[in-house]
Amino acid sequence: MNMIQHNVKVINEKHGVLLDENFVNPGQFKLFLKMLQGCIAMKEDLTFFNGVDFFIHIPYRFLVDSIVTTKLEFATLTDQLMNKSKIEADAIK
Repeated sequence: MNMIQHNVKVINEKHGVLLDENFVNPGQFKLFLKMLQGCIAMKEDLTFFNGVDFFIHIPYRFLVDSIVTTKLEFATLTDQLMNKSKIEADAIK
């Protein structure tokens, strides 16, 4: 069974890949992209913590100088389980 994964990648010329995350839930992917776009538009740092085990902080000065790409990937259920996104936490404690 193949599933669609949504990928977002933030690449900085000086620091390399700052973020490379896959999302299975299209709603969470859309929310994350809106947060990313909002940080760029409002000139704010990108800071996100899922409440369990994933924390990211990218200062605006690096974010605005980065390339942001998105893509759809097709993955098997096994691939999906092995590469589960830490942003998509099952439960926040």
